[in-house]
Amino acid sequence: MGTFSIWHWIVVLLVIVLLFGTKKLRNAGGDLGAAIRSFKKGLNEGQDEQQGKLESSSTEAKSADQQKSASK
Repeated sequence: MGTFSIWHWIVVLLVIVLLFGTKKLRNAGGDLGAAIRSFKKGLNEGQDEQQGKLESSSTEAKSADQQKSASK
């Protein structure tokens, strides 16, 4: 009663295909794929932005240290 056999899943899949049709399912799959690609692209852009901020702050810290040592 707790688990489903392969036949249960086949019947569920068949009912879904009959209700929505293959064209709508194909479009939904394409939309889902585009959403995942967009999400990954956003994550990568955020990481690139953070790396840029870290690099610029480390460069500023180095130049401040050099100015302190030059003024002594």
